[in-house]
Amino acid sequence: MSWMPALALAGLITFATRLSFIALLGRVETPPLLTRALRFVPPAVLSAIIFPELLVKDGALRLGLGNARLVAGVIAAAVAWRTRNVLLTIAVGMGALWILQAVLPR
Repeated sequence: MSWMPALALAGLITFATRLSFIALLGRVETPPLLTRALRFVPPAVLSAIIFPELLVKDGALRLGLGNARLVAGVIAAAVAWRTRNVLLTIAVGMGALWILQAVLPR
């Protein structure tokens, strides 16, 4: 249980950091350029997390139909685009990945 104080401190620091931005941005008028730029942060972060998982396997770029993750990702993106349903997108994407991993050679 010696890790509990460190965990509590990390949680407090994270909370204080996020609260400071909320409190600061609630009182300060942000320039329009900054507001426009901040709109692109979530897609950029999500892309930085997702694309390496879809496109890179064993340290090499894999763009072909033999890449099960890429094909499943394209299928999931199509479902997300057509339905805008998060749970359906996850279910179809995971189902496609499992099927493709079972069918495609490794």
